[in-house]
Amino acid sequence: MIETKIEFTKMHGCGNDYIYINCFDAQVNNLPELSMVLCDRRKYIGGDGIITIEKSQVADAKMRIFNKDGSEGKMCGNGIRCVAKYLYDNKICNNMNNIKIETLSGVKYLDILENNKNESVVKVNMGQASLNPKDIPVLINKEKIVDELITIDDNKFYITCVSVGNPHCVIFVDEVCSIDLNKIAPKLSSNIIFPEGINIEFVSIIDKNNISMRVWERGSGETLSCGSGSCASVVAAVENNYCDRNTDITVHLRGGSLKINYDENSVVYMTGNATKVFEGVIEI
Repeated sequence: MIETKIEFTKMHGCGNDYIYINCFDAQVNNLPELSMVLCDRRKYIGGDGIITIEKSQVADAKMRIFNKDGSEGKMCGNGIRCVAKYLYDNKICNNMNNIKIETLSGVKYLDILENNKNESVVKVNMGQASLNPKDIPVLINKEKIVDELITIDDNKFYITCVSVGNPHCVIFVDEVCSIDLNKIAPKLSSNIIFPEGINIEFVSIIDKNNISMRVWERGSGETLSCGSGSCASVVAAVENNYCDRNTDITVHLRGGSLKINYDENSVVYMTGNATKVFEGVIEI
């Protein structure tokens, strides 16, 4: 067996932590398998996944996301903020504004509002949210899925489905802490109406400017936060008339909080922290 040394940076956004690998000049093979190994919190580095930072023909850099089960994700709102910080801190990007990052969900545009050695505040233009069932996808023949009743194992759920570059199913409840997320969410995500699986968010409304959320991510399970899930939850809150458009809504998560704004053109903006934890080299 040939041993390989891999340089990495551990970063997180609101506790949603990834192992970041600079692939501008070095190629790393077997990324799905590598993610499954390195994300083990007891035996290796630990994390919700691996994010590679690569050269792009259309942006300042390209990010690829590998969940801890080895599956590849399309977009990660918390992860992309950390990529922006990495690019600026390592002088790959010299401008704090209008940083362009390519993802499987298209090019995203970011601004670093504050930058310190270990923590930055980054704003992301997440693009337009879609309620079209074909974009999610969800196999319900309606124009959009908002407050739609479904039954799973004799349990009734009112779901709102949103795509913000990846698929989300949002469910409003009185108290998110009382939900047995790891029991309920996998059954919801694997339901036949979601042919590609889906991320599950349970949300409680605190007031018109604050919501509380817990998230179960396909490929990772419950995480401390989810940037795209926070965006989807605010979109769902607006569509269900709990919150208003063009307003900063604070999403309170187990790992921290994010500010989300859903404007009149259905464009979603997310602002939150990007934190560097440590750098290292691991030998595989």
